[in-house]
Amino acid sequence: MRLSLHAASVALAVLSSACSAQSVDTHQPIDDETWARAQGEARARIERQIRPQQARNVILFVADGMSVPTITAARIFDGQQNGAGTDDVENLLSFEHFPDAALVRTYSTDAQVPDSANTASAMVTGYKTRNGAISVLADQHLDVCDGTATPPATLIELAENRGLATGIISSARITHATPASTYAHSVSRSWEVDAALPPEAVEAGCEDIAAQLLSFDHGDGIEVVLGGGRQAFLPDSDGGRRGDGRNLMQEWSDRGGVSLTTADEFHALDVASDAPVLGLFTGSHLSFEADRDAADEPSLAELTSFALRRLAQDEGGYVLVVEAGRVDHAHHGTNAYRAFTDMQAFADAIAAAVDIVDLDDTLIVVTADHGHTMTISGYPARGNPILGLVREANEDGSTSLSFDAGGRPYTTIGYANGPNTRDQDGDALTEEEVTDTNYRQEAAVRMPSETHSGADVALYATGARSHYFSGSMEQNTIFHLMTAALGWEIDEESRD
Repeated sequence: MRLSLHAASVALAVLSSACSAQSVDTHQPIDDETWARAQGEARARIERQIRPQQARNVILFVADGMSVPTITAARIFDGQQNGAGTDDVENLLSFEHFPDAALVRTYSTDAQVPDSANTASAMVTGYKTRNGAISVLADQHLDVCDGTATPPATLIELAENRGLATGIISSARITHATPASTYAHSVSRSWEVDAALPPEAVEAGCEDIAAQLLSFDHGDGIEVVLGGGRQAFLPDSDGGRRGDGRNLMQEWSDRGGVSLTTADEFHALDVASDAPVLGLFTGSHLSFEADRDAADEPSLAELTSFALRRLAQDEGGYVLVVEAGRVDHAHHGTNAYRAFTDMQAFADAIAAAVDIVDLDDTLIVVTADHGHTMTISGYPARGNPILGLVREANEDGSTSLSFDAGGRPYTTIGYANGPNTRDQDGDALTEEEVTDTNYRQEAAVRMPSETHSGADVALYATGARSHYFSGSMEQNTIFHLMTAALGWEIDEESRD
């Protein structure tokens, strides 16, 4: 007896479905650790409960120059420093455990590759601007100094206007681009001190960035400011760079604040005091983590921990911005070792914050302002030193040194441009040389200083309403999501 065409099709579909179901039901995964690890990660994502409640506090962590390759290399470096062996690639930095992530587009209004001024400004004002500009709109110039133009309000200004406590921390000068963007409005990022103002800026009534910290008049003022850059606050007579004779640190104290310059003074601070704190521990930037003397300079984690304990006493909540500014500086010198050790200090500061705060009412956002040209390349075997020469894995488990087209060894870490280009006629690189703390990795194009990259940077988030952060986003969208998490309604007509 023949089946009709329709009946035959149905029968085949049923048979196919049964076979498919049987195949799925009887599948036994191979006993493999990579499968188990991936399955655990998938389960955690599937079962995760979001925190939809409004944020009371926001912490924005910014690692200046933290490209995606920097995160990858730093996690391997950290794993190797902690004895992970061939498991180094499976190591994670503290913030890589955060459940939400995004890619951030960093271009400025006038360039494909940005600098720190416009990128930081985008994150704290909600507006993209031009390279070199600090928290002003793209079409604003000296008119912000003479009062004919109103610059956009910053996240710190808005928080103070709403009665929140605020804090700014940086391992760079506190007048450097990223921290400056939170409290100052400047046509040029280079106007850190009055002596740097050109005649036309003076004539227009522009105020230098350091002075703007003292003239900040939103709310009851910024509660905690910690970092480097003391010279911009002191007159020439006191070893500073100010030409107007003002001692801004003394002025801070005269207004009832606490100003300090040493680690001992910092550790003696009373966290219960409500006096605003200005701590500037060096004349310029703080030391790289690899060179930091704990007796002279607190760590980024210590600065962050103090700020959070101090700000948490405010019943209205707080906003804290923390910058690891020297990752960028190490990359500009193509010194990957110091970039990675500063990344470790950055990750430690984030871990300290997670231990202190309640993620049910605190949003933590971790990101970068821009990337760098550092690359991870070759085919190094697992466990090969991330800063070492490339050695490839052999079938018998051994490794062999890898060579370029000219028969010379090369490193896993390199830069697209920078001051240390390869000399094909020089001595071949050695493992001892390339793993030295001061080694500057090779670059393809000679430049006085390595440049930024225009690549997207990563963002990680956890805590209250962290699920807002996902996908691919504009850098200035970060501001709008942070303010939304806090429950603020801000439109272009009412930026204050």
